[in-house]
Amino acid sequence: MIDGDPVRRGDIVIFDSPRDGRRLIKRIVAVGGDRVMIRDGHLAINGQWMATPVNGDIEVIGGKVVALNLQDGGGPMLEAGVPDGMVLAIGDHRGNSVDGRFFGAVSEDEIYGRAVAVYYRRGAGFGWLKL
Repeated sequence: MIDGDPVRRGDIVIFDSPRDGRRLIKRIVAVGGDRVMIRDGHLAINGQWMATPVNGDIEVIGGKVVALNLQDGGGPMLEAGVPDGMVLAIGDHRGNSVDGRFFGAVSEDEIYGRAVAVYYRRGAGFGWLKL
């Protein structure tokens, strides 16, 4: 929970890596009770593939449209269940992301908060890109 609000599929959250303690920002793809499969970078939750029929590099996760970056391949495959009270966090750049495929599910209690925008530089100025 974040401020009393449950973590949902599709949320982008901030937490410390169980692997090395680094602060990470990743997308929640599954919550407690879900069964997850990742093949060639594509995600299935509870037996349903998240990719859109028109474009396999676009997934809809928890109602959020996610543009995958598969430029570096799909990364490691995964087939696992997510225990209650835990979430699975995976990067959108699937072939270049140290994420839950490497360190497993993360306790909801370990999440600091949701990321809502990205600060970036474009041309001569700075701006916010809403997530």
